[in-house]
Amino acid sequence: MRPIVVTTMLSLDGVMDSPGGGEHPRAGWTFKEVPFEEAAYEIKGREQEEAGSMLLGRVSHDEFAPVWPTMPEFEQYNAMPKYVVSSTLEGSEWNNTHVLRSLDDVAALKDSDEPGSIIVHGSATLAQGLATAGLVDRYHLLVFPLLLGTGKRLFSTDTPTGGITGLSVLESETYANGVQKLVLDVVR
Repeated sequence: MRPIVVTTMLSLDGVMDSPGGGEHPRAGWTFKEVPFEEAAYEIKGREQEEAGSMLLGRVSHDEFAPVWPTMPEFEQYNAMPKYVVSSTLEGSEWNNTHVLRSLDDVAALKDSDEPGSIIVHGSATLAQGLATAGLVDRYHLLVFPLLLGTGKRLFSTDTPTGGITGLSVLESETYANGVQKLVLDVVR
């Protein structure tokens, strides 16, 4: 069984909305409001090496697909299989991208013999749905010392957690800019 790893940057109050740009009033908060610390992003390179495929929601796909193929730092992601969970997307021009229609399709992907983890980028709605369905195995979080107040959150307060009773810390580190890296396994 392949592990599903949700990776995101989030504020101390759990907001993961528009860290690099987007619609949020403070879009780009990861680089506009906190000094850059290269060491904090080491985990992002490691994720590309460990992942066998990427899983996205429709909105994240639509934001990433026109940009990531032009970025050399995402070469491995661009080459690997990408899966988009969507009931409306008909297809994608992004190399090696496939559409899944349901979380049952995601569960089947997780049960496949394909190599590497399944990395989930950018989608709060998808991450919450995966957690509710009990499909998330690990979280890679870069927690920024900011309170954003509003925006899409990683963890919903009004949906069940899919049997998550706790999170076990595998790695943690705090960087000079106050960002914390947390690698957490889901405990069931």
